[in-house]
Amino acid sequence: MSFLKRRRRFDRYDEPLEDPISGVANLFDASVVFIVSMMIALFMAYNLLDLVNPKSEVTITKKNADGQMEIITKIGKEIKVKKVTDKKLSGEGVRLGTAYQLKDGKVVYVPE
Repeated sequence: MSFLKRRRRFDRYDEPLEDPISGVANLFDASVVFIVSMMIALFMAYNLLDLVNPKSEVTITKKNADGQMEIITKIGKEIKVKKVTDKKLSGEGVRLGTAYQLKDGKVVYVPE
């Protein structure tokens, strides 16, 4: 007999409306996932996944807009940055050998 009871005409308006801000939270979560996936894709495109591996050894040469070069070396968890200069150095030392450049551009070191 319950289906014979009359329902109020405006029952559906008594229900609370959905919160309009809840959709924004879902967009934020989706954007975070998108940003993380783009970072992983960039690491894979430039073969930089070795930077996050604690057992790997990586050497990167970088040239600034000023023309100054830097050598970035990562051995294990330690990262060192060395700046390359055009200054000529002098000092005392011992001759270790001779280097020859071949026709194809390779350099061969011959110890004495």
